[in-house]
Amino acid sequence: MPIPGTPSRAQLVDHLVRTRIAGDVATPRENNLSHYRRLANGDRNFWLGLELGERWADEQDVLAVMAERVGVNDDPEYRYGQDTINPELTVDGLDRLAARLRKAAGGHERVLFATGHPGGLLDVHRATAAALRAAGCEIVVIPDGLQTEEGYVMQFADVAVLEHGATLWHTHSGAPMRAVLTGLEQAGRPLPDLVVADHGWAGYAAQHGLDSVGYADCNDPALFLAESEGTLQVAVPLDDHVVSPRFYDPMTAYLLAEAGLDQ
Repeated sequence: MPIPGTPSRAQLVDHLVRTRIAGDVATPRENNLSHYRRLANGDRNFWLGLELGERWADEQDVLAVMAERVGVNDDPEYRYGQDTINPELTVDGLDRLAARLRKAAGGHERVLFATGHPGGLLDVHRATAAALRAAGCEIVVIPDGLQTEEGYVMQFADVAVLEHGATLWHTHSGAPMRAVLTGLEQAGRPLPDLVVADHGWAGYAAQHGLDSVGYADCNDPALFLAESEGTLQVAVPLDDHVVSPRFYDPMTAYLLAEAGLDQ
């Protein structure tokens, strides 16, 4: 079960490893390398709303960034088996994210939350949104009637999601974020000062010049490449769908405490 209260850094690192949010994660090495290769080969399904051009056409360059920023095995000859996320890098990412949330709270910024992985991260975003609202931020309400080819763009518990067939939908696409930003502009409403998201929601927002931070798994390299280039402000490495979403509670508690939002 998750540890109670707000963990110390050392306690959180231990928790991340025990619950496989980091450490030896469920995503196998062969899946990671396949995704790195497909991104390098120009498969836009793996670009997560970003425009990577020809800059990452060598999958070994992608692997090098993922080893540095996520902690996957850096040996290109290691093709099958267990792969890893370094829990210290996860907590480092949370610390960077906390600093950006602290800035948002201090400036009473307009913040948009969104997730392409509602089965794992919806409540992480919900709790963060609630804390920022309590600190005086405006949590952006998305326009009604938005949709993409995959489904309808909805908002639950202050978090934008994709709905398909009365089900919250897992998506890597940047199209839902495009629908939200276009809808805000067409309604004459200001764009968010900050986007807190994951997958294509975070990537598309960053690509279009918004301050964007987010979470990403070790088989989703695009956000880490964008962070390395300065397009995305923060990418936190973690397994984004572990056995229980409650396993993320100590991580969220740590994040909000570091951001000064746990009052």
